[in-house]
Amino acid sequence: MTATPFQGLMAFPITPTDAAGRVLEAPLAVMLDRLRAAGVGSVGLLGSTGGYAYLTPETRSRVLAVATEVLGGAVPLVVNVGAIRTDTAMALAREAEAAGAQGLLMAPVSYTPLTEAEVQVHYASVAATTGLPLCIYNTPATTGFTFGDALLARLAEMPNVAAVKMPPPAGAVAADLARLRAALPDGFAIGYSGDWIGAEALAAGADAWFAVAAGLLPGPVMELAAAAQAGRTRAEDRFAPLWALFREYGSFRVMFGIARLMGLADRDPPRPILPIPEAALPRLEAALGAIG
Repeated sequence: MTATPFQGLMAFPITPTDAAGRVLEAPLAVMLDRLRAAGVGSVGLLGSTGGYAYLTPETRSRVLAVATEVLGGAVPLVVNVGAIRTDTAMALAREAEAAGAQGLLMAPVSYTPLTEAEVQVHYASVAATTGLPLCIYNTPATTGFTFGDALLARLAEMPNVAAVKMPPPAGAVAADLARLRAALPDGFAIGYSGDWIGAEALAAGADAWFAVAAGLLPGPVMELAAAAQAGRTRAEDRFAPLWALFREYGSFRVMFGIARLMGLADRDPPRPILPIPEAALPRLEAALGAIG
């Protein structure tokens, strides 16, 4: 299997918007430029952290245009093309390829619960519409759909389906990773989300850490990733307060709080999502201070 952008640390920036849902291009460009300058492994655009589910296709197009201009090919760009309709996801995939993206990410977004057969057809259709490598986004907490190993194995045999983004497992990451390695083809990239297990995943030999915090804190998270790959597990201690906030309030809400405290974007998440409570902001400030 050829090399894909689903390796190492992928950083997911938020998408600041105004009250009408229009992207605020200047603060987005600043965030993306910080990721480019830090040299993250890749940028995951319009993921869950990027609020794609709350954006119109037109706004997603503008976000893509800003990203390709700012990154200029210096950092691999992976674009989430998840959509409730297959034809919309296919159109977003073609647009991402035309704009110069290096990879695609897609969750099985739905309102009516999907069957395995429906998910298989959905991924086959999108994978066939471009030549870009596609990463399966397994996020049952938001989609309500869980990929079993047998379905993952069938999808992994499809042309262009090159990776999977897994949620935090119930048990040890190493055991979960070993099971998946046995079920999936050699060279198929396996990465994990859930920042509180990201370092553990890299230490266990996962191909990628799909890191929310790296979208705004690329330097410290890159240091943590390097430490994990070198076996220095104590490096994560300073992140524990931030991970606790992620798990308590949801990383999407917390990231908007971080952007505000850092002076990068004085915006709330898109409604109906509410920001983290004002009473939690001192904890967030302390957590950022601990990271340095």
